[in-house]
Amino acid sequence: MDDPRTDTGELAEYGYEQELKRSLSAWSVFAIGFATISPVVGIYAVVQLGFVFSGGTWIWAVVAAFLGQLLVAAVYAELSSQFPVTGGAYQWVRRLSGPRLGWLVGWIYLASAVASLTTVAYLGASWLYLLFSDGTMSAATHVLLGATFVAVALGINLLGVNPVKHFLNAGIIAEGVASIAVSLILLVFAHNNGFSILFDTLGSAAASGGSVGAGLLTCLAVAGWAFLGFDATTQVAEETEQPRRSVPRALIRAYLFVAFTVLLTGLAVTLALPHPGDAVSGALTDPVFAAVTLGLGAWSEKPFIIVVLIAFFACAISIQTYIGRAVYAFARDRQLPFSKTLATVGPRQIPWVSLVVTAVLASFGLLLGLNGNAAATLIAFGSGGFYFVFLTVAVVALVARLTGRWKPSAGQLNLGRAGLVINVLAVVWLAFEAVNIAWPRAELAPVGGSWMQVWAVVLVFSVLFVIGLAYVAIAKPHNKLAPSPISESEMVEAS
Repeated sequence: MDDPRTDTGELAEYGYEQELKRSLSAWSVFAIGFATISPVVGIYAVVQLGFVFSGGTWIWAVVAAFLGQLLVAAVYAELSSQFPVTGGAYQWVRRLSGPRLGWLVGWIYLASAVASLTTVAYLGASWLYLLFSDGTMSAATHVLLGATFVAVALGINLLGVNPVKHFLNAGIIAEGVASIAVSLILLVFAHNNGFSILFDTLGSAAASGGSVGAGLLTCLAVAGWAFLGFDATTQVAEETEQPRRSVPRALIRAYLFVAFTVLLTGLAVTLALPHPGDAVSGALTDPVFAAVTLGLGAWSEKPFIIVVLIAFFACAISIQTYIGRAVYAFARDRQLPFSKTLATVGPRQIPWVSLVVTAVLASFGLLLGLNGNAAATLIAFGSGGFYFVFLTVAVVALVARLTGRWKPSAGQLNLGRAGLVINVLAVVWLAFEAVNIAWPRAELAPVGGSWMQVWAVVLVFSVLFVIGLAYVAIAKPHNKLAPSPISESEMVEAS
């Protein structure tokens, strides 16, 4: 029998064998979290929409999203300290609230994760096109280049854990150059606007029917995208050395470092942009690129694009990494059709079948881009699903905490009495932001879009939820769970 004091022994207590290669250090886990949240991908995805809806005040929506998600990250860190198993939210909800709700959370989580990979690939395709052409990119080309992103991410992941670590390290360096170094240069040498612009909507209310408040709420809905992905660290718990200690610390450190970088970049771009009104009107579709190239000079265009591309590829690789593990964790518990195949672990000790399947699904999602610019829609899809999962996890954690089913004091990361207050505030924040993201807005749909596109987030996730309920009722996946060596309640106590 495995010694319960070892990582492998601890895993055996949860009913699992050590199949994945446990070779990730605390730094490697941090790299996965950092690359997945990605300040470059996060801020570059929302800055243009932020200007359109809130003008210079868009940065405050980012600050609000940062503070709200910090509460969530703290709850996740406590949970990850007590449940050192791959699966994250699915595992936590299953063990604290029951397998049926755990299945539904896992189902929505997988759909949202695939949507996030699609979104990063779609956004990265624009930068890949800029590297070779200055013309207008067709919708078909955009989709094809997005598929290239997915294919590269899959190829790197299929090489094994060590190549992934090297590429993520390169991504962190690129993020540092593209975000921190460039932002500092812009703040010092290309300061074109005063700090008053941070309190000026620049006439952006027109995009929201004349309402400044509505514009800020829309901006806050979009800003939520910039702080997704910190839970990627929890998906590699079974590949991490000393996961109870390393995973929660890497989660918090990655989140804070990314948040600092995102806020620094957002401030630098807003103060450096020579004609911010053009970003509000839509005449300038890429405020970040304009601020950098005008501030540093035309020579910086191609080098900057290359550095940004490295960051986007690192983000896509990291997302592919944790999605594959999430599917593997779900399939290992026999919770999906073809579970035995999806849970296959290859000779490189990676869940290669899950990786391939999720890459194919993400590529299909890119087809949305054939019907005009799909950036806002894809961001809303990914954000909406993740915030539903965040909210469910926070509520389950709060109920389990209050009823004594979960005792955070037993974990290596313990927030003490503050943990309860943080948990309550996290629920309040997530309830508000989940509704805000899902709220049907014509301004986030493609120009001239139908009512179905305006209501797309609500409709799609309602359909997914109904499908999930039907699957639980008919297939009864909760009855397929293998019995654990110790009971669910004992697992919590043993933690």
